[in-house]
Amino acid sequence: MTGTDDGIATTRSPEVAVIGGGIIGLSTAYALQEQGVPVRLYEAGLPGTGQSAGESRIFRHAHDDPRLVAFARESRGIWDEWAEHFDVELVSSDGVLAIGDSALARLRVLDQVGGVEAHEIDAAEVAQRMPLLAGYSGPAVLDESGGAIRTRAAIKALTGALADAVTTGEVISIDPLADGTVEVRSVTDRAVYSKVVVCAGRETARLARSVGLSLPVRLAAHVRLTFDVKAAAPARVACLQDSSGVFGEVGVYATPLPGNSSYSVGLSDTVGVRDDGTFIDPAAIRSLDERAREYVTRALPGLHPEPRDFLHCWVTDLPWSEDGVAVWEADSVFFVAGHNLFKQAPALGRALARAATGGGLRAELTPEARLGEAQG
Repeated sequence: MTGTDDGIATTRSPEVAVIGGGIIGLSTAYALQEQGVPVRLYEAGLPGTGQSAGESRIFRHAHDDPRLVAFARESRGIWDEWAEHFDVELVSSDGVLAIGDSALARLRVLDQVGGVEAHEIDAAEVAQRMPLLAGYSGPAVLDESGGAIRTRAAIKALTGALADAVTTGEVISIDPLADGTVEVRSVTDRAVYSKVVVCAGRETARLARSVGLSLPVRLAAHVRLTFDVKAAAPARVACLQDSSGVFGEVGVYATPLPGNSSYSVGLSDTVGVRDDGTFIDPAAIRSLDERAREYVTRALPGLHPEPRDFLHCWVTDLPWSEDGVAVWEADSVFFVAGHNLFKQAPALGRALARAATGGGLRAELTPEARLGEAQG
């Protein structure tokens, strides 16, 4: 590190910079490290405390787009590789239960792609695999190799592996230079890289504007509530996706936390926010709270009806699907945008690392491919 006359240090740079220390940034930096590529990861706060915050996420194979199913299947294999390498459970083995007609539609997509152990189950098996759920006898599908992602364990393992490659500092500008390199300025340094990968959540669109890109990202917010189990923690409990409407909601997702003594529940509905992050209707977030509590009372009688924790997250989704993901490329900089990406992080990180080292961007990740869109 060398001094400058403006008080900002100029750092001798690794080859690639990754901006954003959520699960996508960590996975990308780790994939670069696996390739032996010098990398620096910028994170404004603690890794994994932005859109990757929380203790659990659903790993599911089921999507409307068969290409995304195949991508998820690839990621699942890497999650297993990491679990063996780090010697820690990263995805639970209890599966994902999806109920409602859309579960059957997605099962047909899973069968089309192949390689995923998923099947329709009856009411008796629903009760066995999801003992916290009220009686249900409608359409139900179990994704056997889905489960709850142990998010804290994943963030800790990747951050530890990256060690000194992680630097604390908010990036304020990205500037492609005439020689094809990219200058990155953070609040504490100035450095030049051969390639930059931006996976900074709600900040990605802002940084993209600095190189002339306008990303079609919709910014919103949502809430997940954590409820304690009333009785002893069940030995097995699946994640839940409920699109049935039987219990009064058509877009609910829920995951057990490690130990199965508590369960996190959220609605797919979100609250609109302005570009500066302020709520368009501040009361709307309270409405989501109330609806989630009412749903738990009706659908999950095995849980205490009063939540013990709240988690509020930004949502950055794309116009073609709530599961959509795309990567924009401009002047040696890659910008990643999408929603519901935690499960896809291992394969997405490897794809971004490959693109940043000259291997080219996978065709399905280009914006034109509209990955995640239901196929007609």
